[in-house]
Amino acid sequence: MTLEHPAVAVPFETTGEAFAVARERLSPEVWDFLDGGAGDEATLRENRAEFEAWRFRQRVMSGLPSPSTATSFLGMPLSMPVLTAPFGADGLFDPEGQRAVVRADRAEGVVGIVPEAGTYSLEQVAAAAPEAARIAQLHPMGDRRNFRTMLRRIEDAGYRAICLTVDCPTGGWRERNLRNRFDIDPRVVGGNYPGRGSSDLSDVFGQLFDRNEAGVWSWGELSDAMSDTQLPWIAKGILTAEDAVAATSAGASALVVSNHGGRQLDGAPASLAQLPEVRGAVGPETEILLDSGIRRGADVVKAVALGATAVIIGRLAAAALAAGGEAGVRRVLRLLREEQTTVLTLLGRGSITDLGADAVMRAQR
Repeated sequence: MTLEHPAVAVPFETTGEAFAVARERLSPEVWDFLDGGAGDEATLRENRAEFEAWRFRQRVMSGLPSPSTATSFLGMPLSMPVLTAPFGADGLFDPEGQRAVVRADRAEGVVGIVPEAGTYSLEQVAAAAPEAARIAQLHPMGDRRNFRTMLRRIEDAGYRAICLTVDCPTGGWRERNLRNRFDIDPRVVGGNYPGRGSSDLSDVFGQLFDRNEAGVWSWGELSDAMSDTQLPWIAKGILTAEDAVAATSAGASALVVSNHGGRQLDGAPASLAQLPEVRGAVGPETEILLDSGIRRGADVVKAVALGATAVIIGRLAAAALAAGGEAGVRRVLRLLREEQTTVLTLLGRGSITDLGADAVMRAQR
């Protein structure tokens, strides 16, 4: 099932309202698929709690002009330190899915990460915004021949980098989906593999990627597989210093500190809480993205202050897509940028790239 959007103005004015509108528009089971996490959802809650535990150290009378939110990631310019996530099943939220997201990304000057398990193929998404910088996502598992074929397709379609989601050797224990008996139409996740997949959500990834044929890869196997491409690659799903070092040693050009939005291992720490550990392990030169829990522009500023190069928005982008299609995603991106500008002005900072740990402090309990 896909969601049809009426031709009306974007029906929300804040990022929080985007979630409220999306919940009204989506069926209960699709909303739970978007909003839910793994297990008791402790990690899902902790992601927000960690952002709320940090306060800003405001400086006044800076004498500075309006601040800049501009930055870059892997040489790709960004109007602000934000990328959109490779959330799959995008056709559940809007008939245009990731095609609408990448058009919004291009218009607002950010970069999108395009999912492997999406409604549209990598080539179809690329054609929707051919001049935009894009990153393709892959899952490093299963048949090496299939993986090599996908690398060639990514290169031929003009993607700038590859994001490897390393924290999904199996799906998380998502009880909302189990409780809802949630079955997903294979067409909304099989755009890159037409004719394959299953109507059983628990089996979708096993069917799409032949996980059971080759098992879970090691860092050495991943490094060997990525020698088949010259594109830079990003390891998404890093939460410890040990894995940060392993990923960069295997050849990763950048990392994503992520617990998959609390959708994989319940009881894992908040992504933001692990950012300093990962940054300390790889030093200042490695570019680091952060996802999980970002809901507003102030969160972006906190993440950058604590060591992130930029953040990735997943649930927020999906909710915006459900609430207003392409225009909804554009609205959310503008709101994020405008709030970052406001926060930087009140912090007395001239640029988001000037931020350091002195801009924030842990709240006193």
